[in-house]
Amino acid sequence: MTGHSHTAATGPGSAGSRNLPRLRAAFGLTMTFLLLELVTAVAIGSLALLSDAGHMATDVAGLGMALAAITVANRARSAAHHTFGWYRLEILAALANAALLVAVAVYVLVEAVGRFSDPVDVPAIPLLGVAAAGLVANLVAFWLLRGGAEESLNVRGAYLEVLADLVSSVGVIIGAVVMLATGWRWVDPAIGVAVGLFVVPRALRLGGQALRILLQAAPPDVDVDALTTDLGTLDGVVEVHDVHVWTLTSQMDVASAHLSVANGTNQHGVLDRARVLLTERYGIDHATLQVEPEDHTGCAELGW
Repeated sequence: MTGHSHTAATGPGSAGSRNLPRLRAAFGLTMTFLLLELVTAVAIGSLALLSDAGHMATDVAGLGMALAAITVANRARSAAHHTFGWYRLEILAALANAALLVAVAVYVLVEAVGRFSDPVDVPAIPLLGVAAAGLVANLVAFWLLRGGAEESLNVRGAYLEVLADLVSSVGVIIGAVVMLATGWRWVDPAIGVAVGLFVVPRALRLGGQALRILLQAAPPDVDVDALTTDLGTLDGVVEVHDVHVWTLTSQMDVASAHLSVANGTNQHGVLDRARVLLTERYGIDHATLQVEPEDHTGCAELGW
């Protein structure tokens, strides 16, 4: 006898899909200010502003990938040949976002090294004005994505990019003020280095989270040994084996297990109790459970 529950899959959709309107608004806003920053950075030769524009470009790319991944995942959810839908696209987008962040940070760090020996004379007033406008845009996007970042890894990737760009904008503003007051040209590449060093650890952490899901490791907040033990203590269960727990996409954990029960046990009752335990104690709404009599043979022959 097998049983399952799938509240998360048939309810309001994935965590990412619930944040589509905010993602769309943030995408439009950041795209507008990306064009403004990029044109100005090239015109005045500012590495700090170019760094900020680079981060905003990853914001736009990340938000665009997030929107595309969630849209495709929602449309393909019922495709017969994709039995879990395309929810994993959200995680792939998060991994790509992390890679983009690291690439931009490395470029800025390398470019800044050359700038220290031959600083460019960057006009501070246009730098200050554009950075201030970018800061406003980032603050609005930050507010739009903050709630969704707690639910979806994909949205969290976009949120972290906006956060990094917000910090970058603050750094550029500070640098522009310092250059206005002192005339120090090395401040511009120094700000670029500081932003790069701020971004890299956060990008690596996001990438690690995405890889953990793609490798189908158990969720970090689920103790698989404790879960197995708890299933084994249910009335009628004599042994638990072939237990698997993984994350499909953000806030969608999945489990499967075989429960051996004493002959004559009400298997329907065991199945119901197991489902309640997984939902209430471990937050796992989608579980496939095979309930089998203790004298059943064949499961041990699985080689993997």
